[in-house]
Amino acid sequence: MKVQPFTELRHVRSIKRLLVDSPRDKLLFVMGVNSGLRVQDLLAVRVAAVRGLKLGDRISIQEKKTGKPNVLIANKEILAALEEYLAIAQPEDRHYLFKSRKTANSPLTTLSVTKKVKAWAAAINLKGNYGCHSLRKTWAYHQRREFGVSWEVLAKRLNHSNPSVTLRYMGVQDEEVEQVLMNTL
Repeated sequence: MKVQPFTELRHVRSIKRLLVDSPRDKLLFVMGVNSGLRVQDLLAVRVAAVRGLKLGDRISIQEKKTGKPNVLIANKEILAALEEYLAIAQPEDRHYLFKSRKTANSPLTTLSVTKKVKAWAAAINLKGNYGCHSLRKTWAYHQRREFGVSWEVLAKRLNHSNPSVTLRYMGVQDEEVEQVLMNTL
C-alpha cells in the first residue's frame, strides 16, 4: 500500500512540536517536508556538507535511486533546525548528518525512518498509512495546495520521468476535479 502525505499543515506543525526534544529527528522531519528529496538521499548527507550553510545555499546531491543530480537548498526552516541540531549534537564533519546511534558512523536506515514516521503520526492520533516517503509526498502536496506550484515544476523537482507519478504525489481528489466542472465560461 502506498503511503500518504500529511495533508493538514496543523499536523506538520504538531509533529514539529512533538520533536522539539529530539533535534536530530526534528531536523530529519523538517528537511524531508521542506526539500522534496527521498529519505535515502537525505540519509547520505554528511555533516561537512551542511556545516556553515546560509539561507539559500545549495548542496549538490546524487540521487541513489535514479543516479540523477539533484539539489538541497537551505530555506529558513531547514536552517533553523540544522543550527539547533549542530549546536546540541556537535557532530564531527565526517559523520552522517542522521547518524544511527547503533553503530560508529552509519546513517539511519530507511526502515528506521519509516518506523519513526509511523510513530509520529500515531503520537498525534493520525490514522492512515505513513512512512518515510510521506515526507517527500507532503512536500509535493503542499507545494501544489498552498503555493500553487504546477505539476510540471513538481515533476522536474522530484525528478519524475512519468507525469502520472507526480499526479499521485499531488493528491488530486475526485471531488476537486468535479468542483472544476462547475466552473462556467
